[in-house]
Amino acid sequence: MASFLQLRDVSKSYRSVLDGPPVAVLNGISLEIEAGESAAVLGPSGCGKSTLLNIIGTLDRPTGGQVLLEGQDLSKLDENELAGVRNRQIGFIFQAHHLLPQCTVLENVLVPTLARGGKPNRAAAPERACRLLERVGLGGRLNHRPGQLSGGERQRAAVVRALINQPRLLLADEPTGALDRAAAGELARLLVELNREERVTVILVTHAEDLATRMARRFQLVDGRLV
Repeated sequence: MASFLQLRDVSKSYRSVLDGPPVAVLNGISLEIEAGESAAVLGPSGCGKSTLLNIIGTLDRPTGGQVLLEGQDLSKLDENELAGVRNRQIGFIFQAHHLLPQCTVLENVLVPTLARGGKPNRAAAPERACRLLERVGLGGRLNHRPGQLSGGERQRAAVVRALINQPRLLLADEPTGALDRAAAGELARLLVELNREERVTVILVTHAEDLATRMARRFQLVDGRLV
């Protein structure tokens, strides 16, 4: 039986701005992640961690190799089909929370549901949003706007937004990078608990060892390769 997520010899290069040889960022990366697992990719800034995460999340395409999600070769999908995969199956958490400043916490969390078809799904979304916000300690902040929240609270709201469509895969790019130590520890504990409770597969990239050690599997990105 195929793994939930498979990377087969994935590489990524970018054109040189001075018409020189292409600059290789990822070199022949192969990886298998089972459903419900948690994994961290460690490495210094600029080593290609975000590029790898963007390729897994279909925000970017590899120069070579394959990415398979639940056996489906994502390289064979067009942009509209990839957008559907992102909306239905993948949740994203970024270092910057990207909450809409003019919307309340509840409205921000519900934004991804607007692109998902099906009235039954939309009808159930507010109840799920309220339950998750209560779960992460934001039950009393539903009608607050992002500017009225602390940094840790904004990032927790972003986590709930990433989970609202019940994705199978949760991708986090330096999720604690903009938080103080206490808020970072709280968010790390939350991700571990949600991985277990929501049964969502979690892959995060970070340079923070203390965050990475909370994941079940850890990889280091060195010279474009996973070790």
